Amino acid sequence: MKRAGLLLAVILLAASCATMSPPEGQDLVNRAVKAVGGADALAGVKTLSVEGTVRQWEPEQSMAAGGEMRFACASTFVFVTDVASGATRVDWVRNFQYPAPRTFTFSEIVTPDAGYVAGIDSNGRTKQSLDSTPPAHSMSGLRLATTQRELRRGSTLLLLEMQKNPDRVSAVPDVTVGSATYPAVAYRVGDQTFTVMFDRVTGLPARVRTLDYDNIWGDVTYDLVLADWQTRDGISMAQSRTYELNGRPIMEVKVTNARINAPIAADRLTIPAAFKAAAAKPAAGTVPYQWVIRRQFIGTYLDSDAVSYDPKASQGLRLVELAPGVQHVVGGSHNSLIVEMREYLVVFDAPVGDGTASWIINAAKTKYPGKPVKYLVLSHHHMDHAGGLRAFAAQGATIVTGKGTAEHFRRVLAVPFTRNPDLPARDLKGTTIVEVTERQVFSDGTRDVGAYVIDNPHSNGLMIGYVSDARIAYATDIWSPGAAPLPEKLTPPLAALVAGVKKAGITPAKFAGGHGSVGDYAPLAALEDK
Repeated sequence: MKRAGLLLAVILLAASCATMSPPEGQDLVNRAVKAVGGADALAGVKTLSVEGTVRQWEPEQSMAAGGEMRFACASTFVFVTDVASGATRVDWVRNFQYPAPRTFTFSEIVTPDAGYVAGIDSNGRTKQSLDSTPPAHSMSGLRLATTQRELRRGSTLLLLEMQKNPDRVSAVPDVTVGSATYPAVAYRVGDQTFTVMFDRVTGLPARVRTLDYDNIWGDVTYDLVLADWQTRDGISMAQSRTYELNGRPIMEVKVTNARINAPIAADRLTIPAAFKAAAAKPAAGTVPYQWVIRRQFIGTYLDSDAVSYDPKASQGLRLVELAPGVQHVVGGSHNSLIVEMREYLVVFDAPVGDGTASWIINAAKTKYPGKPVKYLVLSHHHMDHAGGLRAFAAQGATIVTGKGTAEHFRRVLAVPFTRNPDLPARDLKGTTIVEVTERQVFSDGTRDVGAYVIDNPHSNGLMIGYVSDARIAYATDIWSPGAAPLPEKLTPPLAALVAGVKKAGITPAKFAGGHGSVGDYAPLAALEDK
């Protein structure tokens, strides 16, 4: 009996120890918390102030398709956050190099339920920003949700949050990146999951990953890589933070100074009442994170929940007839051109993403019943004008691209896109792609529509379009007719357009733009003599 009792006690003790042991994966979190200074030290953080520099590159605005990334921006920032209220302010000075040199100085305030921007932060300004003196606007729900996600990803207190919420933490198989293999856990917050990878030696977090959707490369990994850990006020912080898209570094952050529990004036974290009252709540569900993040890299992000247009300034996407059978898709930040042939349609450009592309396809079907889009002509490979090509490929359209870009788009259409919010996953590897070396003319006996490759400073293989009977041409980025008055002299992009028109032997009366609206060509051509 004594032995039986002793055995029962051992079993109960073992069971008790098993129930007291941390959940699977939580031991990695606990070790990391200890490595950065301990739970008590982290819990003692009431405010955090950080200064640093940022460098950003945009991979899908490259000169050559799939080529070297364009350097986009160099910035300095001052970041302050109040832990109790969850409010954060970031003061930015951003020096953009692409698409044109300019400097934007502005501040962001982010709270749990609203976001605000003081100053001009983009060329793509909303009506609220344009109407406000001084310029300011409320963040869209998409930007707010994206900013909140990224603040959490990079937070010094993320580990403490994970430790306090073990029910949201689960073990996952080790993750291999390059030659390194990391033990990892998944941390769920709402509809988001962070995969946190740990250094085997130090126990410190090494990478924080999300699985995103990119309008060019489909399913992608987006990693924050943490390095150069230094102790500040008793807490270890990563001074080097590199963001990788599918393993490719696109942003580098260097922390130059950090202080814990420095006082913060309350008004620095306060959103003005007039802007907070109408501010959007954080978007839930489908958020185009990569679009929101990376259009800010180049200072062209339109801060709107409609993505490509501001509902307060535009009635939305619509068709404008430029000539019989020629429709300009306008109303948003990016345009397309639909050309009717006898039995089919030709569309120039698939901007923004598959949601916009689906709108264009449906509008074309309604306007021209029974006529499918047979050809999608992509003016060039940049993400904002080619991001909707999958929707057209899924309809059976042939993709027409400029010299040197066909292999790039074959790779694009071969990658998985299971996280695409606007298009069910399917196999698009069999899509026909036609590469235009110099010119391609589509003719049905009644109308000729041409695509012409021109030399230019914006993108290799860029093409302009031309509808010969209507004498309407189409150009993207090298000229945005109607967006601004013509300069006194030709700029390099405009000079390239004039030279390209001559080389093509076409005689356009008007140009429709991938941005802007429509403009007469003769005044532009006349600048050549000045």
